[in-house]
Amino acid sequence: MTNERPEIKKSVERQFSQTAANYRRSRVHAAGEDLARMVAEARLSGGEWMLDAGCGAGHTALAFAPHVAEVTAFDLSAEMLAQVEALAQERGLANVRTRRGDVEALPFADGEFDRVVSRYSAHHWPHPEGALTEIRRVLKAGGRFLLSDIVSFDSYICDTYLQTIELLRDPSHVRDHTVAQWVAMFEAAGFAAEVIFEWRVPLDFDDWVARMLTPADNVAMLRKFLTEAPIEVQDALAIQADHDFSLRGALISGRKLLE
Repeated sequence: MTNERPEIKKSVERQFSQTAANYRRSRVHAAGEDLARMVAEARLSGGEWMLDAGCGAGHTALAFAPHVAEVTAFDLSAEMLAQVEALAQERGLANVRTRRGDVEALPFADGEFDRVVSRYSAHHWPHPEGALTEIRRVLKAGGRFLLSDIVSFDSYICDTYLQTIELLRDPSHVRDHTVAQWVAMFEAAGFAAEVIFEWRVPLDFDDWVARMLTPADNVAMLRKFLTEAPIEVQDALAIQADHDFSLRGALISGRKLLE
C-alpha cells in the first residue's frame, strides 16, 4: 500500500469535513432498519473488540458500543471523528475511541478485531478490493465483516442514472456496486459471503442535497435528470413528482476464511 493520497480521497476528506455536522443530524444515518439488523447479525457476546471502517458521524459505532468491549471509530475526516466524540460523550459511552486514517491502509495489527462493520461508506472507496483485503487482515480467524451500503442495479440504464445523480450530488462518490459485484469482491478477498437482506432507502430530495451542500447548478441538473428519467429508471428509483425517490440498500456479511 502506498502513502500517496489520490485526488478522490482528498475529495472525500474535503467534502465530509464540510458537512460533518449535517451527518450527525441525518435521519438516514442515525436510524434505518439495517442498523438494528447489523447489531443482531453481528452475534455479539459483549467482549468483542470492534472496528467501524469509514464511521462518518459515528451512528453505527455508537449503536454497537453498548454491546461490545470497545469500538474503534475510524474515518478519513477529523471533523467527522469530532462528531463521533461529541455524540459518545452525550450518550455516556466510554468505550468508543477514534482513529483517523484510510480504510485501504488500516493502521492496526493483524487479527486485532473480532468484528468489523461499515455502513454507507464503501461507495467512496476508490479501491474496494484493497479495503476488503485490509479488513480481512485485521480480523481474527473466523471474525466477521458486516457491510451495509447503497447498491446499484443490474440494468445498465438504471446503473448509469444512479451513478450520475450520485456524482452530481457528491463529487466524492466513487461507485454504488451491485450485490453480485460485492459478493464477488468479498469472496476474492477471502470471505465467505452471505447477503443478509435488501431494503429501500427513501430520500427526501431537498434534505438529500442540503446534507451534502450540493451547489445550486447541480441541484437544478438533478431535478432535470429525475424529471426526465426513462420509465425504467423512474420505476427503479420510485421517483415522485416532488423529486423524492428511493435507493436500494443491502447488508452483506463476510466470515473470514482460514488460508
